[in-house]
Amino acid sequence: MNTFTKEAVQKLSASLNEPEWMLEFRLKAFEIYENTPMPTTKDEAWRRTNLRQMKFDEFGPSINGDAATDAALPSFLNQQLTADETGGNLLQVDGVTRDYELSEALQAQGVIFCDMHTAVSQHPDLVQKYFMTEGVSVSEGKFAALHGAFWRGGTFLYVPKNTKAAAPLHSVLWNENGRTFTHTLVVLEVGSEAIFMDEYASGNSDAQGFHNGVVELLVGDNANLIYAGLQDFGANMWQFNHERGRVGRDGKLDWVTSMMGTRLTKAFQTMELDQPGSWGRMSGIFFTNGRQHLDLDTQQNHNAGNTVSDLLYKGALKDRSRTVWQGMIKALPGSQKIDGFQANRNLMLDRTARADSIPGLEIEADDVKCTHASAIGKLDPEEIFYLMSRGIPRNTAVEMSVQGFFDPLMRRIPFEGIRDRIFGRIVEKINM
Repeated sequence: MNTFTKEAVQKLSASLNEPEWMLEFRLKAFEIYENTPMPTTKDEAWRRTNLRQMKFDEFGPSINGDAATDAALPSFLNQQLTADETGGNLLQVDGVTRDYELSEALQAQGVIFCDMHTAVSQHPDLVQKYFMTEGVSVSEGKFAALHGAFWRGGTFLYVPKNTKAAAPLHSVLWNENGRTFTHTLVVLEVGSEAIFMDEYASGNSDAQGFHNGVVELLVGDNANLIYAGLQDFGANMWQFNHERGRVGRDGKLDWVTSMMGTRLTKAFQTMELDQPGSWGRMSGIFFTNGRQHLDLDTQQNHNAGNTVSDLLYKGALKDRSRTVWQGMIKALPGSQKIDGFQANRNLMLDRTARADSIPGLEIEADDVKCTHASAIGKLDPEEIFYLMSRGIPRNTAVEMSVQGFFDPLMRRIPFEGIRDRIFGRIVEKINM
């Protein structure tokens, strides 16, 4: 039975006491959703990801945030991830805020950090200006439109002009009821700076779970954002994400992605370099096991000359898991003197695992430096034998080899706490 209906849109908006403009936005998105077919393997972007085992008719919108106040949460969600104490913390369960704090120092700077529903209520002009207008659009596909109609929860971060946020900020989403539609919207005005860590996690369940998320990172001229998205959903979750970073003149976006969980993930991650001097770096790390299927579709769009993009995605695979990485560097006509790089490297821990690595270039300018690379390999048995010959147990030897594989990417992550969190999870999955 389909529970994604127009009536459900209206019920959700009413339960949140939303203004008329947000209800109108949701209804327009729902109309697009209804008129957009479900993607199949006949669509180019979905050729390697089959949704036949997803029980879509059993999913539904998150209307009232079930179990948001009573859920027991793992202790790691409260761990400090940066050397500097965080200035803002937001914990949500099923899109409903459970804990929240923002330091006086950040408040004095005019930094806005809150859940998305508070932002709609208290900062409507800002939200209406930026919400799915300059970043992700509801017209980008079935799941983007579904998100626009039924989004619930998420984080809003706004840093005013020429303001360096006094401390890092940290947001956590725990999925308890098996369906979430969170929205992250980050807006850095001209000359501002911020560090933001955005976590997503859940336990495991026998029933299929569903996460339909959007991340919008809008970096103004001469602004600087470090963003780390850490996903560790349970093995029952099906995740569909649209993520876009947009960088202005002389702006910088350092974007870290870690994906450890879900039964299936399909994520579209796009970097838009809009003005001369724009710089963007995308660092992705993933580890799959069991029957996990991870499909990452990345775009580095050089929309102006004198722009730089740098992408490095690394993954390790075991059991019968599968990963797909499809990357594209695109340079528009007239986008001269750009420097674009992308690389994807995969380490196979079992013969039964599979990785598809598909780099691409679409260059419409003639004075550019664009490079791409991909590799799929396996553990070096001589390396493992050498370590074992020195008295190191095989499991430890494998852990050391995997750590060495990921080390060049880990060096790009500026926070030890995040590196430790990611590699600790990798070690757990190696030994499963």
